[in-house]
Amino acid sequence: MTRKQRYEAFIAYFSENQPQAETELQYGNPFELLVAVVLSAQCTDKRINLVTPKLFQDFPTPAHLAASHFDELFPYIKTISYPNNKTKHLLGLGKMMVEDFNSEVPETIEDLQKLPGVGRKTANVITSVVWNQPSMAVDTHVFRVSKRLGLVNQNANTPLAVEKQLVSHLPKEVIPLAHHWLILHGRYTCLARTPKCESCALTSFCRYFEKKEGIVR
Repeated sequence: MTRKQRYEAFIAYFSENQPQAETELQYGNPFELLVAVVLSAQCTDKRINLVTPKLFQDFPTPAHLAASHFDELFPYIKTISYPNNKTKHLLGLGKMMVEDFNSEVPETIEDLQKLPGVGRKTANVITSVVWNQPSMAVDTHVFRVSKRLGLVNQNANTPLAVEKQLVSHLPKEVIPLAHHWLILHGRYTCLARTPKCESCALTSFCRYFEKKEGIVR
């Protein structure tokens, strides 16, 4: 099977079976999503969704974060991973949004990455989900699943390398959806240690399954 055929099969399956895939982070506006994604680094969406309702209630705008201080904000997120650093990130993020971006979420990857706690992956999530731009955020799930399916080369050893290959092969209008398809498939089916191949509908074009079963196509 050629790579083009793998992409065609991948898009066809998810377009039919998961046409409305979206983030599992709960948010009500772009600012809330930005905060949630910053907090979600190396933490589960489920845990973040337990923390953010009270956080969003008491800090509904960048100005509220900017006016806060470490000892006030820290208790809200102390149960998630790396709370010390993330508290500092949110305080700095709020201040920069107020001072440099008129309290609005930036629309470009370049501007988003200026914000404390926002790397390329987070910036790609925001531009994709909020602005529907053809940005591909590569987390551990996207990295793993795209390589197992044979959508990218096995020697694509960095998130940026995987991102570039996915973006170059996927139609622009599909990229925002494909990001969620890969994440959700990795989260619930193509698990890191024990992938559920027996219940996976993608084995007909999965390179990992082919190798595992000794299948030659």
